[in-house]
Amino acid sequence: MIAANEWRSRSRRRLRRLHSGVTPTDRRMMLRAIQLASHAAASGEVPVAAVVYRGETVLGEAANDREATSDPTGHAEVVALRRAAAAAGGWRLVDCSMAVTLEPCPMCAGALVNARVARLIYGARDPKAGAVDTLFDLCRDRRLNHRVEVFGGVMGPACGRLLTEFFAARRAQRAASRR
Repeated sequence: MIAANEWRSRSRRRLRRLHSGVTPTDRRMMLRAIQLASHAAASGEVPVAAVVYRGETVLGEAANDREATSDPTGHAEVVALRRAAAAAGGWRLVDCSMAVTLEPCPMCAGALVNARVARLIYGARDPKAGAVDTLFDLCRDRRLNHRVEVFGGVMGPACGRLLTEFFAARRAQRAASRR
């Protein structure tokens, strides 16, 4: 049996290895995404947000807007990619990174590959639709013409907490309305 201190030490080493390519800029952009996701939750949207950036420059950012726009493709990643492509003057975002609070779904992971995004930094894993690590590995699939470098679990607890609290509040509202 592993002692608690040894287990914690192994966990820290594993996290350092997992996040060794994550820069201070990546962390700042993830904080911005968390801030945007919080605003989305306050307006009734599922709290997921994404920031597309090149170096220190934000090219596009968005939170989920499916409820507000009645658009099934209104995922934060897709909207942020659209805005970044418009700002960059073209759809190829080769030297760009994206920070997003939740592991992308198949549609969003495919959009990242098609946009030629270089790096993806995501927060919480998505056990129901995660297409980057959890259910599929679309961003690194060798059969596709582009691969995205992926760093998962960055500020994962904070990102996951946003989602957990949002859905707990939603369930409580539904239960109260049934009474």
